[in-house]
Amino acid sequence: MANAEATAESSTVPSADPSTEPSAERPAIAQRPRVAIVGGGISGLAAAHRLVELAPQVQLTLFEASDRLGGVLETVHRDGFLIERSADNFITTIPSAVDLCRRVGLADQLLSTSGEHRQAFVVSRGRLRKIPDGFLIMAPTRLWPVLATPILSPLGKLRLAMERFVRPRVDDSDESLASFARRRMGREVYERLVQPLVGGIYTADPQRLSVRATMPRFVDMERQSGSLIVAALKQRRDDASKSNNGDSGARYSMFVAPRDGMSSLVDAISARLPRGAVRLSAPVDRIARRDDGRWSVLSAVTSPQHPALDEVFDAIIVAAPARHAAKLLDAVDGELAGELSAIEHAGAAVVALAYDRAQISHPLDGFGFVVPLVEKMQILSGSFSSVKYTGRAPDGKVLCRVFIGGACQRELLDQDDDALRRIAHEELAALIGIAGTPLLATVTRWADTMPQYHVGHVDRVDRIDAAVARHGGLMLAGNAYRGVGVPQCVQSGQHAAEQTIAYLLKRATA
Repeated sequence: MANAEATAESSTVPSADPSTEPSAERPAIAQRPRVAIVGGGISGLAAAHRLVELAPQVQLTLFEASDRLGGVLETVHRDGFLIERSADNFITTIPSAVDLCRRVGLADQLLSTSGEHRQAFVVSRGRLRKIPDGFLIMAPTRLWPVLATPILSPLGKLRLAMERFVRPRVDDSDESLASFARRRMGREVYERLVQPLVGGIYTADPQRLSVRATMPRFVDMERQSGSLIVAALKQRRDDASKSNNGDSGARYSMFVAPRDGMSSLVDAISARLPRGAVRLSAPVDRIARRDDGRWSVLSAVTSPQHPALDEVFDAIIVAAPARHAAKLLDAVDGELAGELSAIEHAGAAVVALAYDRAQISHPLDGFGFVVPLVEKMQILSGSFSSVKYTGRAPDGKVLCRVFIGGACQRELLDQDDDALRRIAHEELAALIGIAGTPLLATVTRWADTMPQYHVGHVDRVDRIDAAVARHGGLMLAGNAYRGVGVPQCVQSGQHAAEQTIAYLLKRATA
């Protein structure tokens, strides 16, 4: 959630089958099977849209417990500011989100990041320092910017230069991201660059994070080239036009955002679903497998707004968070529920702060910053939203977003909103030179919404897949499995929809 750029590195979701593209012949499902989707976040919405595209004869019902769709994706318009309450953009190197925008009529509304200031900063000894050009999470694609940066000491730079002589790991078992980064590049590069960059993506503790689940590309680079530096430099030489050499940190030229905010994507998908398909304020308590192989969706009466549910479906896609999916499926498969509940989550608060440009002394010549844990600050990262994309603030104003919490500073979320506003403003003011108080300050809390891909996560997901396969007509989708970014969530939902259609076709022809 916090500056969740570069999540393309963690994508392992299967690509859509070209034979199931909307232009292809639609599947011939004779009856009008009923399909339920539990969860109206971007994964559930992507699944619903894909079902409608490929099999419009399916009777679709999407159950969402809250009174709106979108999950963590929500855009707020206030006093001329466009404030994203969570993710504010998505990467284009995984095309699923861009393709979905095209199919729902938003392609011409996608904004690229501002052409100026495509760089990011890291806090170094209390000051914002530019992340070296070409340093991509765990590997430099250019050597001179790393050698020249004041972020690293001479010894830290020497240790990094020795990376090409570090022998590759022979053991094929999973490894923590922290162990991998320290082993290859040394403690200082890990603490000063890798840890804050990874923290800005996953709000996680790299000491527990699985490098295979989050950054498999770098594991492959070590295995194939023996050195991350050698592999990164070779990649840059082979594909210089795509390496976007001018970007520091994340490759910002590869990111886009809907002009009117992420909620416009949610609204566009919702508008394409059949009338009556979406049920808001409809929490699901339990799922049961019937003797005839179909599925019951159940809930008790909790209020006049939450009537009882007891409906039967031919297939079901559970796109709810893993912890809720575990409760829903406990009676169906205790082993599956146990694996789902074992996926830990972290939370964060997003504090949006607005100022007059004249209040800020910093040139704001970048899109944001990350904060290493060794700096002993209380904020995780920050984004200069109105620098990054046009239309986020009125002329002469600046909109920033500050992230607090995460797996390493969970206790901060116990503080009240006023305390979070104060922390965000004071620490941001110290970094970019703010005089006076904010024009507005909003706090959004996301408790336990970011799955933590700890060591062993890849094997856990394999076990989850095997357990799901035992139950015909059951599919899972969401950010808890194979990627936390918007494109990966879209892929996950679409893949679940395609699996559902394959199951319904098999049943129809059996």
